[in-house]
Amino acid sequence: MSLNSLASIENWPVPTAAAGVVRADGTVLGTHGPVGHRFPLASVTKPLAAYAVLVAYEEGAVELDEPAGPQGATVRHLLAHTSGLAFDEHRVTAPPGERRLYSNAGFEVLGDHVAKATQMPFAEYARQAVLEPLGMTSTSLAGSPAKDGVSSVSDLLRFAAEVQAPRLLDPRTVAEATLTVQYPGTKGVLPGYGHQNPNDWGLGFEIRDSKSPHWTGASSSPRTFGHFGQAGTFLWVDPDAGVACVALADRAFGPWAIEAWPAFTDAVLTESPG
Repeated sequence: MSLNSLASIENWPVPTAAAGVVRADGTVLGTHGPVGHRFPLASVTKPLAAYAVLVAYEEGAVELDEPAGPQGATVRHLLAHTSGLAFDEHRVTAPPGERRLYSNAGFEVLGDHVAKATQMPFAEYARQAVLEPLGMTSTSLAGSPAKDGVSSVSDLLRFAAEVQAPRLLDPRTVAEATLTVQYPGTKGVLPGYGHQNPNDWGLGFEIRDSKSPHWTGASSSPRTFGHFGQAGTFLWVDPDAGVACVALADRAFGPWAIEAWPAFTDAVLTESPG
């Protein structure tokens, strides 16, 4: 299966790239490149980790508004990058809920919190709660739940289909995570794209809204959500278009991605039947 738009990854200045598009019903509209190749995900790890945290929430192991992390912070704060923890250090730089401080440290605290609550290493919990049920056999979340995941386009298309039409979670929980801005009006820095006011976020998923500049396309709907990673990776879901797209590469995010990704996304949206 192929969409002509996906072939443009051949022009990306990267050693290896793969991409795919999937509808909510799980129909793969097209793929290009080595879709079984395992790529480091960098921060595209976070939506997978967040999904495991939400399973723990629905199982009753944790509550979204229970204390976790810095004084006054909760599981919800950690998922929404408003705990006040610094980017890559376990150091508090703001009161909870005040600023959108994108934090790898916050997700590491979150992983530890869920591991204690479930009495299971977080990577193993995520495997049993999310990866195994979805058949994501080439995916691992060993290491930091913020950035050390490894996966393939094939596996992430399974995840993207799940997020669009949830089977592992109540659709209302997923809507809270992906379509509902947590702590509305919070400003902060979107890594790679500078200050955004507001810098809207759900629970482990970035919500596009009116951010500019942005890594998605000019034609992406404001309700688009997803994540990109510094490894040269992204996953977005555009609920208005009824499709999700995954693209993985093995060159670090930089000016090449800032230039290539929005045009690629616009081409995919133009070609994908809603």
